[in-house]
Amino acid sequence: MVDQTHRTFDWIFSQALRRFASRADLDAHLPKPLSRHVLLARSDADYLSIMCRRVFRAGLQHKMVDAKWPAFEKACFGFNPRVLAALSDEGLEDILQAEGIIRHWGKLKSIRTNAVMVEDLAQTHGSFSQWLVDWPSDDLVGLCFELKRQGAHLGGHSAQRFLRMAGIDTYLLTNDTVAVLIGLGVVDRPPTSKTALREVQAVFNDWAEESGRPFCEISRILSFLAG
Repeated sequence: MVDQTHRTFDWIFSQALRRFASRADLDAHLPKPLSRHVLLARSDADYLSIMCRRVFRAGLQHKMVDAKWPAFEKACFGFNPRVLAALSDEGLEDILQAEGIIRHWGKLKSIRTNAVMVEDLAQTHGSFSQWLVDWPSDDLVGLCFELKRQGAHLGGHSAQRFLRMAGIDTYLLTNDTVAVLIGLGVVDRPPTSKTALREVQAVFNDWAEESGRPFCEISRILSFLAG
């Protein structure tokens, strides 16, 4: 049985701190979420671009995808959600032939599907950014499942990765983080079911309340305990 004192954030932080020269050194290695103001100021086209870049990054070298992204921006009308949501298959095929992009038909089709999602949510909530930022921070599991349900190629870790790329506060269930969660007895295997993921959410909520730190910092600190 896991000693429950090892489930406190103070204990987790003390163990992580052993790997660094100082508290300032540890803090320098932590990601920071963007403010609500900055997140709301970003256009829905920018969010769609980040989302689609995450989809294309999956299974490919990130640097290669990032280097080609200006060509995607040009071919995809600046990721204007309304324009992309209205594209026909023929319009998508035109994009597929554009110079400099990655020719993956399945992922390319997901651009239109995700544009429809962004546009629909913008129509309902005023903007996609408003919907995203207003989602309860203690229910990231629900947000990721909703992105998966309404979008395309956003299953697995892709929704989490999109949120992190966008600067929204979220934990990442990397291999290291999951290994530590198993070691602490939070879960007994990599969490994939909604029940297991909500158990993970609950403990991150507790750690956030205890520490006053954002989820992104907590998950990175947790990962330092691996290995």
